[in-house]
Order: sequence, then C-alpha cells, then structure tokens
Amino acid sequence: MSRSPADTDPYPEPERDPASEPPPGDDHAFFGHPRGLLTLSGLEVWERFSFLGMQAILVLFFADTVAHGGLGMSPGTAASVSAAYGTLVYLVSVAGGWLADRVLGSYRAVLWGGILIACGHYAMAVPAAAMTWVGLGLISAGTGLLKPNVATMVGKLYRTDDERRDAGFALYYMAINIGAFAGPLVTGWLGEHKGWHWGFSAAAVGMTFGLIQYVAGRRHLAGRTDAAEFALPPETMRATVTRIAGGLVVVAAFATVLVLGGVLTMARFVDVLTAVSVVAPVVYFVVMFRSPRVAPDERRRLRPYIVLFLASVVFNFILFQAYSTMILLASTNARTEILGYHFPASWYASALGAFEVALAPVVAAVWSRMGPRQPHASNKIAFGVVLGGLSFLLMVVPTSGHSGDTYKMAAWWIVGSYLLLGLGDILLETSGMSATTKLAPAAFASQTMALWFLSLALANGIQAQVVKLYDKVSHPAYFGVNGAIAVAAGLAVMAAAPWLRRTMHPVH
Repeated sequence: MSRSPADTDPYPEPERDPASEPPPGDDHAFFGHPRGLLTLSGLEVWERFSFLGMQAILVLFFADTVAHGGLGMSPGTAASVSAAYGTLVYLVSVAGGWLADRVLGSYRAVLWGGILIACGHYAMAVPAAAMTWVGLGLISAGTGLLKPNVATMVGKLYRTDDERRDAGFALYYMAINIGAFAGPLVTGWLGEHKGWHWGFSAAAVGMTFGLIQYVAGRRHLAGRTDAAEFALPPETMRATVTRIAGGLVVVAAFATVLVLGGVLTMARFVDVLTAVSVVAPVVYFVVMFRSPRVAPDERRRLRPYIVLFLASVVFNFILFQAYSTMILLASTNARTEILGYHFPASWYASALGAFEVALAPVVAAVWSRMGPRQPHASNKIAFGVVLGGLSFLLMVVPTSGHSGDTYKMAAWWIVGSYLLLGLGDILLETSGMSATTKLAPAAFASQTMALWFLSLALANGIQAQVVKLYDKVSHPAYFGVNGAIAVAAGLAVMAAAPWLRRTMHPVH
C-alpha cells in the first residue's frame, strides 16, 4: 500500500540521520568500494582468525592429557564436545539476529558481540578448566551477536541499485577466508610449542585488534547511529530486556544447580543441544507453512527449499569435521612434515581457508563465463555435497590396510581432502545463501539468515552424536560410511533436479 505524499501525510517521517544512509555512490576508496567495507572486512579477518584459530586447536586441547595442559578427553568425546560448541554458536546466532533487529541495532550488536568474544578468548587463556567453559560460553554468545549482523552491515554500505554490491560481498567473503587461513597458523604453532593457552591468547589478541579497527572505522559505516531497525516500543523494550536478563539469570542458576548435583553432565548437555538443533528448524518450518502471511506461491517454494536445507545439513556435517575428526586424524596418523619442515597438525586446517581464497575467484569467473548456461542452483548445491562426500571417501585409501594405528599417511592425502571440501564449500554456501534469500517468504525475509544458521546448527548437532563413534570403529569405516552417505545425498538432489527447477521457479 503506497504512502501519501509528504505534503498531505499527517505523520511525516522524521528526517533521517545521514549516518544511517549508505555512503555516496562516489565513495570508491577501498578497491572501488566504500571505505566501510575495509572496516567490516577487517573485523571479519580478525573474528575468523580468532574463531577458527581457536577451533583448530580446541579438539586437540580437549583430547590432550591433563599432564600436557589438556582436558584428557577421549578423541570421540573431544570431537563431540567441540561439535556441541558449534551447535550452540549457531543456535545463539538465530537470537542474535532478532536482538539486532528489535533491541540493539546492527552496529551495537556487532560491537557487544566482539567484546564478548574477546572476553571469552581471554578467559580461555587462563589455565583453569572452569575458565575454559566460561570462555566458550562468552564466545558462543558473542559470535551469535556478531556473525549474523556483520553481513547485514555490509549490505547497508550499498544502495539497492548499486552494481558494486555483489563484488563487495565477494571481497568480504575473501576476508573471511583470509582469517580462516591465518588463524590456525598462529594458534597452532603457539599451541604446540608454547602451550594451548598461548594459542587461545593469540585468538584473544586477534579479536581485540578487530574491535579496535571496527571502532576506529565506525564513521564509514552506514547505520552506526541507528537504533534497532524494527525497534520494539519503549515500554515493550524495557519489559523485554528485563525478561531476557531475568531469564538468563534463572537458566544459569538452574544449570549450575543441575551441574553441582551431577544431573547435567557434559554428555547430557551435548544431547540437549542436539535435540534443540533438531526441534528448532522443524518448528520454524511448521510456523512458515502455517502462517497466514505466507502466500500460496511462497508456500509452494518452501517445499524445494526443505530439500536444499537438508543438503546443507549433510554437507556441513562433513565440513565442520575439518576442525574435529580430521584434525584428530592428522595429529595421530598424518606426517607433519613437508620438504623437511615440521609443522603443527592444526596447520592442516589452514589449507581449507587457503583453497577457498584461491578457488572462489575461479568459480565466480567460470559461472560468469557460462552465463545462462551455468548449472541450476540446486545442481551447484548437489555438486558441493558430492565433493564433501568424496573428501571423506578419499580418506578411506590411506587409512586402509594397516594392522595398527601407528601408521603415518603422507600430508597430501589430507590436503587433497581439504581441496575437495573447499571447492564444495564454495559451490554450496554461495548458492545456498542465495537460494535462501530468494525462496524465503516475504513475511520472513528479515529472518532468512536465521533459517540458514539453523541448518548449520543441525549439522553440528548431528555431528556431536556421530563423532562419538570416531574412536569406536575403524577409520576406513568411519570416513567411508559418512562419505558414502553424503555422496548419495548429493546424487539424490541431482536426481530431483527437474522437480526442483520446476518448483523453485523463477529462482535459477
């Protein structure tokens, strides 16, 4: 419904603060893009540096002996707890998007998220088991606030008709992978040579650098002075904040009582997170299907999206193990030497970021060259899932035919696995995010990131259960079965391509 002209509107819109508007179109200070892109990309470099740098050594820290500064968990339990942490991060991200929309605004949500992340890493730098869990809790809350809202701020840098928007997001995602490449190199070396908590300290310092440059560059960010875009009324706001704060205190106190009473063990907590990761997307889809605000055509397009959602779950189930079971395998059964140089096992995780930095422009160029002849979005996603499965099937070869667990495979096997996984990630994530924004009902458009994060939470939730088998079955069986399931899922999506193309129309 169109608005009345301003001269006849009895409630004219207030004049907007210039800081809330995108920069002028002639702002080409950063490789032809607005200067704010440098600020946000720099923040993501350091956030990914700290997050993935810490994650690359987290499972090794869990599995290392207490005498060597670890927590003494079995490999399967270490991988399970690490996956549960990932589940919590993405579940909280759903709430983080809502808080930015309704309470904090994007700029403040990202700022407070970064502060919580930095505090969490500093907590983990303290060599005490209790501080490890405090730190992971703070990092989960902070990442949930920061991660879904930085991309929103990137979008605010461009006007709707600005042709630089897609290229700007490409630069932004390259920054993410630069951080993913650099983080494990630093934290891994410190963790192995100086101690795990030194590695966590490096992650803390990295996030601090990210926050400093974010605040220093805030004048270049559109929306930096805005309150929440869809802010609650003042009375409702106060009541909501009070309820949230009170609810958090009650939950924390209740959980503490359960822990002290021996009721809430780590294993049960992992199971609870898995259950929530399964129930949440089911509820979300039911709400969308039943909502009267969803038009029949939009409801029809939700059906193919469920297929793509599940494909994302299968692929990310494999992808997230690059920082758990694959790192464990590298630490025990892979050579950590190339051309006579010895390196920490966690450095293998850097290969994933390196491949994505190198391959993303190549894939973009191929799609651009193919133009209208490029594969449908569903086939790109299917190819990504198949490549993820093949990355695990590849590991069956070097892990087979050994009488014991003392063998050492060449480094190139794991590097090759990460190459397949990195290419698959590029194919699936870009197409999956695009399909999410196009297929989500208009009434839920502001929550599309939440829907995508739920697929990542579910992937981690399933992983938290499956990885418990890692040290209970043979390596060929573990990687072979999981890889085969992923390949089969990808082939099933390909087989459904005619139906998906028809029901996803006009999405290509």
